[in-house]
Amino acid sequence: MAQKVQVLLVDDLDGGEADETVAFSIDGASYEIDLSSANAKKLRDSLQPFVEKSRKAGTARRRRPRTGSNRERSAEIRAWAKAHGIKVNERGRIPQNVIEKYEAAH
Repeated sequence: MAQKVQVLLVDDLDGGEADETVAFSIDGASYEIDLSSANAKKLRDSLQPFVEKSRKAGTARRRRPRTGSNRERSAEIRAWAKAHGIKVNERGRIPQNVIEKYEAAH
């Protein structure tokens, strides 16, 4: 039987559907938050006065936003892992050893 896994990204603020993952850093700690376009705009707008007066540090590596294909691949890896009895979280980073096992099997 064929199985199709669909991953829905959920807005971490309001529980609605998220459109993007926003990465940011403060006080040496890096964060990611899944947000709708409207909430991402609110975050960016609220930080804008500080960004305008800031300088770029240049040491932080800018992360590219996750693409749909990355989400689909993550969903495939999660579904494969669960089907093979490997425990993985519904969200967040997939452990490297699970990715390696998935790639070895494919």
